[in-house]
Amino acid sequence: MAGADTQPPYLAELLQRSELTELAQRREWHVLLHYRPARNGNILSEIDDPRFFLAADGKSNPFTELAATLQAFFSSNPVDDSEQPARCAFPARYQWLKSVLALDEQQLPAARCKQLADWLKALDPASATLIFASAYMNNPASMFGHTLLRIDQRGRTDHLLAYTINYAAHDTSTGPLDYVVSGIGGGFKGYLDIKPYYELVKEYGDFENRDLWEYRLNLTMEQVNRLLLHVWELQDIYSDYYFFKENCSYRLLALLEVANPELRLTDAFTGWAIPPDTVRLLTDQPGLISDVTARPARSTHIRRQLQNLTEQEQPLLSALIHDPDVTFEPGFVRLSHQRQAFLLDTAINVLQYRIAQEEDEEDGEEDQEDEERDVGKQRQQLHQLLTVRSRLPVAYEPFQVVPFAKQPESGHGSFRMGFGFGWRDTEPFQEISARAAYHDLLDPEPGYTPDAQIQALDVALRYYPQRNQVVLDKLTLVDIVSLTPLDSLLFSPSWKVRAGLDTFDGEDCRDCLTFNLNGGIGLAWQSTVLQREVFFLLPELDVNYGRAFADDYRAGAGITVGVLASVSDRWKVLASAGYLRYPWGDTGTEKRLRLRQSYALSKDWSLRFELEREAGENTVLLSVFNYF
Repeated sequence: MAGADTQPPYLAELLQRSELTELAQRREWHVLLHYRPARNGNILSEIDDPRFFLAADGKSNPFTELAATLQAFFSSNPVDDSEQPARCAFPARYQWLKSVLALDEQQLPAARCKQLADWLKALDPASATLIFASAYMNNPASMFGHTLLRIDQRGRTDHLLAYTINYAAHDTSTGPLDYVVSGIGGGFKGYLDIKPYYELVKEYGDFENRDLWEYRLNLTMEQVNRLLLHVWELQDIYSDYYFFKENCSYRLLALLEVANPELRLTDAFTGWAIPPDTVRLLTDQPGLISDVTARPARSTHIRRQLQNLTEQEQPLLSALIHDPDVTFEPGFVRLSHQRQAFLLDTAINVLQYRIAQEEDEEDGEEDQEDEERDVGKQRQQLHQLLTVRSRLPVAYEPFQVVPFAKQPESGHGSFRMGFGFGWRDTEPFQEISARAAYHDLLDPEPGYTPDAQIQALDVALRYYPQRNQVVLDKLTLVDIVSLTPLDSLLFSPSWKVRAGLDTFDGEDCRDCLTFNLNGGIGLAWQSTVLQREVFFLLPELDVNYGRAFADDYRAGAGITVGVLASVSDRWKVLASAGYLRYPWGDTGTEKRLRLRQSYALSKDWSLRFELEREAGENTVLLSVFNYF
C-alpha cells in the first residue's frame, strides 16, 4: 500500500471516513468477504483463494482489506490475472462502498466494465429461485440432496433456458477412499459454476432420477443484482469444500446473505449444513418464499403412469415397448382413444428414459457397439410409436405427477436425540443416543426419499445399573441402505454399506469395542397387502476387527432377508433375518433376528420398539426420539 504522503487527497479522506464510521466492522462488509468468527477469537474469511483478497492479510483482517480495496479503486491497472480493474473485478464491494461513502466517481479513474455488462445482459435477471434436488444415493456428495440457485429471466414462464448458480467440488481424487477422505477433510477446491437450467434438469431428472423442488425467492431487484455482482467476484475463486459443512447449501446461504444482509442464515450451522435443513431454514424465514413448484424426475413420471394402468393394460404396455406393431392387435384396438393415447405416451416416456440412460453410460468399445445397436433399435421403436401417437385424434394432456417424497421442509430435523430403557437378556439398562445425520428406514418418512437410509455419526451409550457401568454400545460412522423395488420396466439394485464400532462379548472380555465393516447388494420388490411393503434380499460381506476375536478379526459372508412395511401413515415395521458364516479369523457362524417398529407421534417425535437376537443374546429396547 502506498504511504500516506503519496496517497491522493480524496483517497486519504475516504480512508479516514471509513475508519471513523467503522465500515470494516459492518455486517455488510463481513458478508461480502465471508468473514466468520475463528476458533482463536478473531475472524477469518471462508474464502481460501488468495486472489480474492487485495491485502496480504486480507483473509483475516477486514480493516486492511477495506483499505486495500479503496486504494485499488484509484488504479486503472488490472487486478492480478483478471484483466479487469478493481472496480470491475469487485463490483459488489464497489457498489456498497459507493453507497455508504457517497463516492465521487469523478475523482476516480474511469472504468468501463464491458465484460460484466455483457454477462448481466446475457443473464437478464428478474428474480431468483432456490432449487432442491432430492438425494442421489450413488454419489456421496449428493446423498443428502443438493441445492442451487436459478436466475429467472424477464418475460419467460418456462425457465429451462434460465441460468443456474451451482457450487460444487472439483474432483481430483484418485479413488473412492481418497474421494471420501478428501470430501470430509476439505481436500477439494469448490467453485461456483454457471450453467443453463435445462442441462441440470437433464442431469438430475433424466440421468440420476432426482425430483426437483423449485422455491421462488422474494428478493427485490436490487438484492438480485447485488447477489449477481458478488457471484461475478467469485468466478474462478475457490474455497475448500467440505461434504458436511462448507458445501453447496452452505455457500448458497452465504450468497443470500450478501443479497440481504439482514438474513442470518449461516449462523444456524456450526458443525454441519445438510441441504434439507437449509431448505427448512429458508422456508422458516417470514416472507422469503413465495411459492413452491415440483419438477418430478422422468422415472417418477413413469412410475406414476404405471400406477394408473389397469391389469389388462399392463401387459399391453410391456409388449408395446418391445413391438410397436402391438397397436394393430385387438387388445389395443378395443381400448378407447384416450387409453390408447395414455399407453402410447407411457411407452414413449419409457423408451426416451432408456435411451437417455444408455447414452449416459461409459463402457468398453465392444459394449459400446452393442449399446449403440440397442439404442438404434429403440430409436426406431420410438419413431414408430410417435408416428402412431400423432395419428390419434386425442390431444396430449399433461399428466399431473406428484413426487413420491414430499417437500424437504415437511420432514423431521436431521439431528436426533433418543432416550430408552430395555433388557439385555435379564439385565436392565438405560440408553441415551444421538445422531448427527440424517434419516433411517423407520424415521417419519415425509420429506425424505422413500426406502432409503443415510446415518452418520450415530452414537449410543448404555448404563447398566446392576454393575453401575456406562458402556459405549455403538458408534456408527456411516450406515447407508438403498431399497429400490423392482418393476418390469425400470431396474436398479438395492444395496447397503455400514462402518462403525459395536460391542461384542468375547471369551476374555465383556462389551469389547470392535470395528465392523459390512456391505451388500441385492434386490427388493414391493406389495400392497397392508398399505405398502418392501421385501428385500441382500447378500453381504462382513468384516470385524477387535480383541474379542481370535487373531483379532473375523471375516465372512452371508445374506439378510427382510421386509419394511408401512402399516399406516405413522406406523412402520422393519423385520429381518440374517445368516453369516466366517471362514477367516475367528471362524464360526452367526444368526441375527431383528424386529423393529416405529410410530410417529408428530413430525419431530417418534416412539420405537426393538427386539433383537444376535450373538446368542436377546435385547429388548423401547425408545423415544426427538428430531431437530
